[in-house]
Amino acid sequence: MILPLFLLLLVVGLLLLWRRRRRSGTVLTVLALAWLGFAGCGPLTGMLLGNLQSGFAPDVAHWGQRNAIILLGAGTVRTGSGAIEPSLYANGRILETAQLYRSCKATGAECKVEVSGGDAMKLKKAEADVYALTLDRLGVPRQDMILESRSMNTFQNAQFSRPLLAAYGADKVVLVSSAVHLKRSVLYFSHFGIRAEPVRGDYVTARYDWLPSSENIFFADFALHEYVGVARYHLYNALGWNVPKVPEDSPTVQTPT
Repeated sequence: MILPLFLLLLVVGLLLLWRRRRRSGTVLTVLALAWLGFAGCGPLTGMLLGNLQSGFAPDVAHWGQRNAIILLGAGTVRTGSGAIEPSLYANGRILETAQLYRSCKATGAECKVEVSGGDAMKLKKAEADVYALTLDRLGVPRQDMILESRSMNTFQNAQFSRPLLAAYGADKVVLVSSAVHLKRSVLYFSHFGIRAEPVRGDYVTARYDWLPSSENIFFADFALHEYVGVARYHLYNALGWNVPKVPEDSPTVQTPT
């Protein structure tokens, strides 16, 4: 989003200058450069990330008796050897999930890890199955994992998690994702009546410099994607395009008996 807008403003500004419309051409060209600098040098990126990531803890203060830790996927990659592995952006979430599982088990409570993610990368293997291998190596036993391997996006993560959580009947649900992704994730899960405690698996910041950096531009785009996702959710609700919202009548998704 950052670069397309920059290029659009720049190209239009240069065309206007070429057509000898100096005032409007100069204004658009300066705006293009200012926009690139505002994002690439850090100020815009810092503001966007700060608002998205505020208020999320790296740990859980209190566990319940039956706990479900939901790990949201962040993609998979095929390596040079042909193996399919978690993407770079998934590693923090996976490590945090394993740590939370150990913390939960240390209390003597019942703990399950739900790994949510389908084959969004079209690699013939679901994220849930790929992440489960890593979690197993990190000490999370398979019998304590619940795999949700159909979802292709965050909204479906929430939608397909609901029946699994209802069947398990947790009295506490913890949602693990990147800090920049958690506001949208919590919103989507609440749509399906799931009140989850968000825990961040990673945290990113802007890098302030005199010259624009690709890192700042990437994180600004990442943040804007999250804001668009929240706005789209509210728009779809207003238009009636989302599935009906599920009332939240308890701290869990357990169906009353």
